[in-house]
Amino acid sequence: MAVSKGGEGAETAAQSFALSRSDVIHALAASFLGWTLDAFDFFILVFVVPAVGREFHRSVADIAFTITATLAMRPVGALIFGWIGDRYGRRLPLMLDIIFYSVVEFASGLAPNYTSFLILRALYGIGMGGEWGVGTALAMEVVPVARRGIVSGILQEGYAFGYIFAAVTYFFIFPHLGWRPMFFLGGAPALLVLYIRAKVPESRVWEHNRPARGAIIRAIRANLRRFCYLVVLLTVMGLISHGTQDLYPTFLEHSRGLSPGMVAGIAIIYNLGAILGGLVFGLWSDVLGRRRTVVIATVLGVLVVPLWLYPRSLILLATGAFIMQFMVQGAWGVMPAHLAELSPPEVRGLFAGLAYHLGVLFAANAAFVEALLGERIGYANALAIVAGSSLAMAAVVIALGGERKGASLHGGD
Repeated sequence: MAVSKGGEGAETAAQSFALSRSDVIHALAASFLGWTLDAFDFFILVFVVPAVGREFHRSVADIAFTITATLAMRPVGALIFGWIGDRYGRRLPLMLDIIFYSVVEFASGLAPNYTSFLILRALYGIGMGGEWGVGTALAMEVVPVARRGIVSGILQEGYAFGYIFAAVTYFFIFPHLGWRPMFFLGGAPALLVLYIRAKVPESRVWEHNRPARGAIIRAIRANLRRFCYLVVLLTVMGLISHGTQDLYPTFLEHSRGLSPGMVAGIAIIYNLGAILGGLVFGLWSDVLGRRRTVVIATVLGVLVVPLWLYPRSLILLATGAFIMQFMVQGAWGVMPAHLAELSPPEVRGLFAGLAYHLGVLFAANAAFVEALLGERIGYANALAIVAGSSLAMAAVVIALGGERKGASLHGGD
């Protein structure tokens, strides 16, 4: 797919849409915190899969299927909140979405049985799917072009910060109170709405490109080929993310016999690697280009698979986990900027968010497949097969696509 590069005159065009420094900081903070707390609520479950299974008398694969249900429902949220975001502004759907996923997360801690827990996790997927597209559109529309790559990395690694917060919560709360209070704490993000309402400005870029009735559908039709490519790209990106993260704590517990404290400690280590990778590769993408940066990260990720899974030494295992997430989230750190640049301005929230979460839908069975394989051939081999093949596919798919590094996001470019 050939897409020409943009960027000429983008900085000049951006000046007429510039916000004050404090408004930019508030907008970026809201986008970052929304995604961080969303990820925190999601990753709480990955640490307690065996415990939830024991309470509901279900297998690890059954509880892993609730993760699949969450991922599978994310496109619904992307469609609903993305459409609202493109039609009515970025702030309103961001606030509605955060309230929704916080309430559902709290309710998950009250689930009396497996069926109700599964339904709640599917509903949570709607909320999780709604945040990324709207938050990313807001962030990319307010940041200066020259800093788009590094801000992209920072924004995406809210995901890793959320994982770290979940690990810390697991370390301090789970051994003493069990898994349910962890979900109760997941209701706290609703307080972020107060900050957004008080401090976060509406995007001037959205105000300039606010679509007329029917323009959203026309924009998607006119860019359908590009949209389909992005769905394929985000599918393989979803596989490398969820294939390396969701069952990894279970692998550490079952295959390496680590205690909850040690699992949480390694999770913090590899998510520090994820944060650093997102920042480094996000910054490099402004120099090397979006595609080349992702290819480098994913190819190096393939090479790290043996160190990531097979050492018996705790130090080597932690080192491999750190490097793996440095590469995986390094590749992901490029995505907010890359998708924003490839999305039509009048439909950016829906276009990027729906492509992202449809990709997640098609990658949603990663944890479930790894759990089934893990029961037969061991978790290390299962994760190696799924993650290694996904990283290789991601390198090929991104290399075949196009990019518009540095393009104006204001329309008419």
